[in-house]
Amino acid sequence: MSEFELDSHAPKGPLQDRWKQHKYNSRVVSPANRKKYTVIVVGTGLAGASASASLGEMGFNVKTFCFQDSPRRAHSIAAQGGINAAKNYQNDGDSVWRLFYDTIKGGDFRARESNVFRLAELSTAIIDQAVAQGVPFAREYSGYLANRSFGGAQVSRTFYARGQTGQQLLLGAYQAMSRQIAEGTITHRSRCEMQDLIMDGDRAIGIVTRDLVTGELESHIADCVVLCTGGYSNAFYLSTNAKGCNTSAIWRAHKKGALFANPCFTQIHPTCIPQHGELQSKLTLMSESLRNDGRVWAPKNKADCDKRPEEIAEEDRDYFLERMYPSFGNLVPRDIASRAVKLICDEGRGVGFEIEGKKLGVYLDFAQAIKKQGLAAVEEKYGNLFEMYQRITAENPYETPMRIYPAVHYTMGGLWVDYNLMTTINGLFAGGEANFSDHGANRLGASALMQGLADGYFILPTTVADFLAKQKPIKAEHYASQIDEAMQSAKRRIDSLMKAPEPSITPDEFHRQLGQILWHACGMARTKSSLEKAIKEIQHLREEFWQKVKISGSEEGLNQTLERAGRVADFFELTELMCIDALDREESCGCHAREEHLTEDGEAKRNDMDYSYVAAWQYSGDVSHPTLYREYLHFDFVRPSIRNYQ
Repeated sequence: MSEFELDSHAPKGPLQDRWKQHKYNSRVVSPANRKKYTVIVVGTGLAGASASASLGEMGFNVKTFCFQDSPRRAHSIAAQGGINAAKNYQNDGDSVWRLFYDTIKGGDFRARESNVFRLAELSTAIIDQAVAQGVPFAREYSGYLANRSFGGAQVSRTFYARGQTGQQLLLGAYQAMSRQIAEGTITHRSRCEMQDLIMDGDRAIGIVTRDLVTGELESHIADCVVLCTGGYSNAFYLSTNAKGCNTSAIWRAHKKGALFANPCFTQIHPTCIPQHGELQSKLTLMSESLRNDGRVWAPKNKADCDKRPEEIAEEDRDYFLERMYPSFGNLVPRDIASRAVKLICDEGRGVGFEIEGKKLGVYLDFAQAIKKQGLAAVEEKYGNLFEMYQRITAENPYETPMRIYPAVHYTMGGLWVDYNLMTTINGLFAGGEANFSDHGANRLGASALMQGLADGYFILPTTVADFLAKQKPIKAEHYASQIDEAMQSAKRRIDSLMKAPEPSITPDEFHRQLGQILWHACGMARTKSSLEKAIKEIQHLREEFWQKVKISGSEEGLNQTLERAGRVADFFELTELMCIDALDREESCGCHAREEHLTEDGEAKRNDMDYSYVAAWQYSGDVSHPTLYREYLHFDFVRPSIRNYQ
């Protein structure tokens, strides 16, 4: 593959006409022929469930797989704050163009214009779809859908269902999917994990799965495969993601030829409940919506850090986001807010629990909002979030300020896809957080749900159908050798995990050590020396993993330690690529903050001359020496500028 072949297939012409023209030029499959084609969808969160429901409704045979015990367990339910859409219900100047600009600026000009505009354009249809499904969005007294603001925007465009937006949207998609299961167009398998792709030359024709209850390996053949398996933030061990979230599906596709794009672009969310112990294994997100009414502050004086917040006088409080970014205040984008919080704690003005010799936390205070709006109004908007915080911390946030600190949240990197959401493997698509396509170097709040549903309800049904219209339906009996090769490969991998020469260390302990290395070298701050050191440490620890990983039980039947070991093995390879990518990108942009490339004020300093591209990495056969391809970004409708939120 040469660089000029890395074609995004983005249409030309006026930006607002590109998706319409592309749909018009796309081929369709006759309704009578659709039942002849089979589509595999791996992952049934928002992107996967909506894509499956839509393709099933069209008449295709769809096979869906998830490793949870139900699609309703997908991590999409954890998205709390809302979903963006350019409806302009508030009449405050919003539009598709403004949402497009805010999103591409929020991503620090490291995303394709065509993809981002399509996302903004489809946002309005998503809301109509969800309302028609009965999603209980919050409403104003008049009955109109309510909106609130989110970081990186100066308009109100975020639709929400209290702090349960992801859950309610997922239930809507799950309903649509369940209807197609009842109709017979979808066959669903829960507790079933993808082990590998089945390839016929350069085309994906199916997957190998492991039944997580029986341990049985199975093959499944289809005319195309769609991966909607989420992101890889759990590479850091401590993250806001559910413990089961992993990278295995997209990583194993990468090793079969799918390019991996921008792996170092990992979002740090500023409003998470701080870590409170060295042995903690999970962090909890507090919705960004809380920054609408909550004010972020820290003590001005280090001597006050051990005091209760109520004991610190108003004049001794530093509302640092409002001071540093007066135009946006507490609603600056996540990467900027996170670096500001880290700066305060690095100065020694953090509060709360001490981790590795440093207090990691600042306050998120609702006293003023309660005073102005009343307790009932604040409780109506955020009550379930406050209840969750109190259950975890045993502190009442109505009476004492919340404590927050940044944590790993969302990954902008993922499988490289073109405008059709197809990877560099023919017949393999990726949707939602599994691809890299829409957010650039930083994701604005309330955009994840928007992308997942845009991909699932509106984009994949068009592009998958266009692909299938050019193919003849395949028959499983013609691919016995390809199936056997993939099955044997999956079995050999499991055998290697089960038969380590010196089994003595659990997968979780290896994962904890790996996460520590990655967080310190490739977290909120990165340097050349720390990344080079981390790459060597990861390589050494990976060798030790394959020698000493201890898995009790058998590969036959339920074995959750084996499941975790397989996922940690993939994290070991991905984390090295993340550090290689971060080391190669000699600039700061969005969430990628190289300390050698920051302004005097600590802001990201881009290098558009040399790094205005998507870094797409190819597996070379050696995980330590990947091949880099570049998709250069061209801006015809916006001009990359200094990302100023002051």
